[in-house]
Amino acid sequence: MPSTQTMIARSPPTLPLAVPGKSPQNLPMHPATYARVAVSPPQAGSSANTSAVPSLTSGSYAGSNAGDSESSNGGVSSIDLVELMNDRLSTAVDPIPLDRSLARQAQTSGALNAKQQELLELQALAQRRLKGARANFADGMKAAKEVRKDLDWTQKRVS
Repeated sequence: MPSTQTMIARSPPTLPLAVPGKSPQNLPMHPATYARVAVSPPQAGSSANTSAVPSLTSGSYAGSNAGDSESSNGGVSSIDLVELMNDRLSTAVDPIPLDRSLARQAQTSGALNAKQQELLELQALAQRRLKGARANFADGMKAAKEVRKDLDWTQKRVS
């Protein structure tokens, strides 16, 4: 049996990166110290400056040692990515039409439920009236049979 050996390429070992801890002196006193960036992505083919947004290949990436961007501004990143994504997502969908349609749906559902209750009440009323009409008809038939019987008896007596 021929032996086959596979060669596995291994990357050179990497050194651990020093990540600055959040000590009380590095934390901002006011949340207003965070910078907010609200820019839309550049169009294809444009030469817009995108240096405000860190990339994996640039030296300003938070994990790189080049420039140590966090130490220059007191340990606070110039872009709050969570805020940026939250702002973008909150403006991506306009909640007003959704709220209006939800309110319209609730109103329609309430009106439909009210009409259903009204129909049930009218059906119960119609059934009560039908029961009363049947009782009156039965009484009328009974009275008509008695009248017919009395007429027949009277006819026999007269002839």
